[in-house]
Amino acid sequence: MTEAQCTAQPGFIFVAGGPFQAGSDAAERDYGYQISAEAIGDTPAAIAAAQQRLEARQWFAGEQPSTQIDQPAFCIAANLVTQADYQAFVDATNHRAPDISAADYQAQGFLVHPYTAVQPYLWQANQPPSDRRHHPVVLVSYADALTYAEWRGQQDGVTYRLPTELEWQKAARGTDGRYFPWGNPWQAEATNWGGSGLDGTSEIATFPLSRSPYGVEDMAGNVFEFTSTLTNDGTRAVMKGCSWDDLPGFCRAAYRHTRPVESRHILFGFRLVME
Repeated sequence: MTEAQCTAQPGFIFVAGGPFQAGSDAAERDYGYQISAEAIGDTPAAIAAAQQRLEARQWFAGEQPSTQIDQPAFCIAANLVTQADYQAFVDATNHRAPDISAADYQAQGFLVHPYTAVQPYLWQANQPPSDRRHHPVVLVSYADALTYAEWRGQQDGVTYRLPTELEWQKAARGTDGRYFPWGNPWQAEATNWGGSGLDGTSEIATFPLSRSPYGVEDMAGNVFEFTSTLTNDGTRAVMKGCSWDDLPGFCRAAYRHTRPVESRHILFGFRLVME
């Protein structure tokens, strides 16, 4: 992939090959616990207790160690796939609209919100919620994302896929190992997170500070993103970014967790990479 090939495709951004600082060290993880605790507690004692609880749960223990990685060049979408984008796909293919039943939602087992919080995101008659057309599409599975990528590639005459975990991380943080797209210190106004007051997804590219050094939007907050990186047994996808209900430490580019590939949730979306 050359820069000219990438930039010729509207909405895509070239990330040059070369080394970047991936993963996290103990100091970064400690900072993640600290700022998350500060978002929970309102007194020194409450903050200390919250930090203890977070550390006991080892939320950040699964992050890769801080390592310099030589990453080949790639071409990534500036924006998340939106509800409107996905509607064009549903209209053209009659693919399943973003949806999940109350029973299936309960069966996923990682309930962050009651089903009543899911209902505003459910499509009606193959139409997305009218007030969320330019928000990231949610309630889609890993397989749904792959099928969309294949269809969209056929329309555009190119090949699309999901970004790998390392591609996503480099696109989010640049080469210098910064914690967030904007730098190391947490900035509460920088993105759509659990303390933003929005209590739901937001329109893409609403938060300029969450734009990465390369110009990729929403690289912290709004929704977690499926990557193409799977666990060894192929049943779980690595998720990157953080969502609109998360604590600050989860919004670091190094943070990672996995979810079953069949998961459909109001916190999960995706973006494309062009081959």
